[in-house]
Amino acid sequence: MSDLEPTAEAKAAPGGYRVLARKYRPKDFTDLMVGQEPMVRTLTNAFETGRIAQAYMLTGVRGVGKTTTARILARALNYKTPEIDKPTIDLRIPGEHCQAIMEGRHVDVIEMDAASHTGIDDIREIIEQVRYRPVSARYKVYIIDEVHMLSTAAFNGLLKTLEEPPEHVKFIFATTEIRKVPITVLSRCQRFDLRRISAGDLVGLFSTIASKEGIEAEEEALAMIARAAEGSARDGLSLLDQAIAHGGGVVHADAVRSMLGLADRARIVDLFEHVVRGDVATALSEFGSQYEAGASPSVVLTDLADFTHLVTRLKYIPSASQDPSLSEAERVRGGELADSVAVTTLSRMWQMLLKGIPEVEASSRPAGAAEMVLIRLAHAAHLPSPEDAARRLLEMSNGDGTDSAPQAPRPNGGGGGGGASMAMRVQAVGQPSPDSAPRPAMSQPVAHLQSVPAGDALPRTMETAQPRVQEAPALLVQVNSLDDIADLCTKNRSPVLRAQLRQFVHLVKIEPGRLEVRLESQCPPTIVNELKLRLTEWTGINWWVTLSNETGSQTLVEVENSKRAARLLDARQDPDVAAILSRFPGAKITDVRIKAGAVEDDESVVAPPAVAESAEGDILPGDDIEF
Repeated sequence: MSDLEPTAEAKAAPGGYRVLARKYRPKDFTDLMVGQEPMVRTLTNAFETGRIAQAYMLTGVRGVGKTTTARILARALNYKTPEIDKPTIDLRIPGEHCQAIMEGRHVDVIEMDAASHTGIDDIREIIEQVRYRPVSARYKVYIIDEVHMLSTAAFNGLLKTLEEPPEHVKFIFATTEIRKVPITVLSRCQRFDLRRISAGDLVGLFSTIASKEGIEAEEEALAMIARAAEGSARDGLSLLDQAIAHGGGVVHADAVRSMLGLADRARIVDLFEHVVRGDVATALSEFGSQYEAGASPSVVLTDLADFTHLVTRLKYIPSASQDPSLSEAERVRGGELADSVAVTTLSRMWQMLLKGIPEVEASSRPAGAAEMVLIRLAHAAHLPSPEDAARRLLEMSNGDGTDSAPQAPRPNGGGGGGGASMAMRVQAVGQPSPDSAPRPAMSQPVAHLQSVPAGDALPRTMETAQPRVQEAPALLVQVNSLDDIADLCTKNRSPVLRAQLRQFVHLVKIEPGRLEVRLESQCPPTIVNELKLRLTEWTGINWWVTLSNETGSQTLVEVENSKRAARLLDARQDPDVAAILSRFPGAKITDVRIKAGAVEDDESVVAPPAVAESAEGDILPGDDIEF
């Protein structure tokens, strides 16, 4: 960006001030090299080889240069000088059409804002105009900004022209919402994703512009602006404009921090250290000082989360400390903390901050909410990780005097890695075991556990006399099929869940506590969590509901439809029914209903398989057939 100069438009307006974002708008591909090298390289090779596409799609976040890139591309397509008369990306010498194109007033470069021209009528006007050749330029270029705002009818109307445009027409689209653009449009365009500009590149850009403007700017202040811009050059230049006005022509770190409502980065590091030490009082005192100095509570926590992320990165990528957007305190003390703070602690802090920041933003008392988040962070700083907790529990269980003798092998010698499962015998204090020593009396009953091989039989009297503890929870109701679950939905008044279950769920596997299913594409994804919660509530045990790619069984609705079709087929084949249908032309069988008890025999008589099968679907005497 060393050759960055004000645009001709800015130089031509001596009477009015032009904001920096417009004054230093890139005018050729050399300026676009800041953060967009892959796109520039692709376009360079395409122009040199003559492989120029008919349509381009530019996408990226706001302020990365989509509209500016579209104008530069239109300028390159129509570049013409006395020496050069062909498309080129070498635009150092202004061409015949360059000035008008960059100022948005060229008759053959038509810019349209799709946010205000969304209908099919606007696209129909374009379709009618593409037949005519350009007035003075080589190509007639249509630049459509925010193209995702076009209606479905407008997109459909554009498809044919976009696929086979005249040779003298080029389309350039720009959008921030690429997912809202139909795939049929994307497939007809060359797509370029304009990346967020890194904080380091933004600092260099701001420094260059400040020196050209004769503005004294501290590097730390420019780094703050670059972080606040979040990869957008336009947002960053707008903030730089504001900072220059705020500081009276001088950009100081303290003034920028006050303007943006930021916390001092060095004090954020202090706050982080207090939290990881578990020093709640000092952490709250530090936060109170930052809050009184004007820092927003949510901004303090966001900066704390950013520093947590930085320390975690430095733990694995020490070279990340060379980022020019980092302050000296972040660079030096961040590296020291990366060596001393465990990854589990950093990960826990990150998760808690991600949850706490929205709480603070939504709270009516953000300062108090932020203090509660800091208290939770400090309290959790020295908690062991789940792995450490499990290991300590294991060590305690092995070191408290319990029997840890090797387990005897199972009689059948199978499964479990060769070890036998051990049954636990429970004895109340009032009934001592003959092989145990007398124990002192206690004020409360105490249960003692003694491991006994599973193959050994307990005396009958002891089995009946001794209580059991922590027995496995039993199912409140048996659940062995989707029909059972549907019945539970009916019983517990959940008609919506029952309807979704019957229509969209294919059973793959079911066993107590575990349900594996496949869902239809139109099924709401929330049904998985809903089934888990309801089955746990209705059966008394925890359930896992998982999705599978296997085909599974038919849905309950499909099963009922199959049975109904079979009954209708049986009815049509019945001689009596056939006679009725022939007697009344135009009559149709609409339903077959099996009358309850029509095929029931005496309870003491076991029906043969054929009779039992007939009760399911065949037409028998006494059945009701609805015409």
